[in-house]
Amino acid sequence: MSRSRKHGVFAVSGDVVAISNKQKELRKDDKEIQKALETIFHQMRIAGNRQRTIESYAYIFQQFVEMCHIEYVEDINIDKMYHYLDVLEVTPATKLIRLKSIKAVLSKFYNNGWIKDRFWSNIQIKIDKEVKKGAKESDIDRLLRLIDQTTFIGFRDACAIKLMYKSGIRIRTLGELRERHIDFENMCLNLDGSILKNHKFLKLPIDMEVVEMLKILIELNKGIRTHFGTDNRNVFITQNGTPMNTSKSSNCAISKQLNKYAKRYNLENINAHAIRRAYAKNLHDKGASIALISKALGHSDLAVTTQYLDLDVEEVAKDLRDYL
Repeated sequence: MSRSRKHGVFAVSGDVVAISNKQKELRKDDKEIQKALETIFHQMRIAGNRQRTIESYAYIFQQFVEMCHIEYVEDINIDKMYHYLDVLEVTPATKLIRLKSIKAVLSKFYNNGWIKDRFWSNIQIKIDKEVKKGAKESDIDRLLRLIDQTTFIGFRDACAIKLMYKSGIRIRTLGELRERHIDFENMCLNLDGSILKNHKFLKLPIDMEVVEMLKILIELNKGIRTHFGTDNRNVFITQNGTPMNTSKSSNCAISKQLNKYAKRYNLENINAHAIRRAYAKNLHDKGASIALISKALGHSDLAVTTQYLDLDVEEVAKDLRDYL
């Protein structure tokens, strides 16, 4: 019986077994995907990438790994990427975001020498981008008049709205703003790379009204922190004295308040992003060049700034005529 098992029709020859074992040995030299991810995320932390960015990359790439049953870096190929994008039940815009994140991680694999060529470069997703409108100055003024600034929350929100409209800083940066970032004497914000999306130093001027509001807010913050026994130097804090930002979400207290105000006062386009766009449009209306506006917004691409401005075709033609 034992001989038939060894030499019967279902028997496997010694050569095949040897090849199989050799393949297993070769596989040991492949880079395990989880160890690769641990390495690049560690590299990103050392390079100064925000924890929220790393967590976003980790979530998306882990989903890709699980859906495509990837164990080793060498398992990743263009077919698996197309399969992942094909089975995703999300909008094209969301697919584009996921694709960009996966490409970013793969680029780091390439830089570490674990992948030989950038086969993912030609994978594209085309979507019709919806142009988001900036907030109207009249709506911002109306909102500031309607907010009850006799309360801590009301004054804090008014100060945040005024600062975003006058400096164009992102809501995320607002939540991470510290007292050391404000130069009251020279009336400007000195923003270091740790709190900016592009990690580059940025200096932005502010006017006297914003300066005075920030001084008052900082004094109010001291009372709040003393009452609740909290210790931080954030300029914008919650009513309990804690920082507004978390590593998982950009939907901070100010964002929630803006949504609430928009519904309560029937304001169509009031949110942090719309206020930032209004800042850009206001600069353009006053004659600032697109290059200057792009620098103020911290953009690395002028095309993004052009989208922010949402310039009308007739308006562009009129402005260009001045240069003929």
